[in-house]
Amino acid sequence: MSKRFASFAEFYPYYLAEHAHPASRRLHFIGTWLVLLTAGVAAWLREPWLLLLLPVVGYGFAWAGHFFFEHNRPATFSHPLYSLAGDWVMWKDIMTGKVRI
Repeated sequence: MSKRFASFAEFYPYYLAEHAHPASRRLHFIGTWLVLLTAGVAAWLREPWLLLLLPVVGYGFAWAGHFFFEHNRPATFSHPLYSLAGDWVMWKDIMTGKVRI
């Protein structure tokens, strides 16, 4: 049974704890950059079908971090919206130096 969270602020520390391994955080960071890159290329080339690759590149890298380094179940399965928000907040926190990889 998954834990319930009253807010994203309550969820985010749990999210970070589920992403404690530096390699996992790096893979999430790379996947998020690839999502941005893929979306940019899709817009630049005016090829909307490329947007179908967004979950593949984003979740592919992230889930590899969970399966090979964290050895836990991605929060996407139990908290999809909070998890998606967590990916972006962690990316921002890595970019600003608040979270280390």
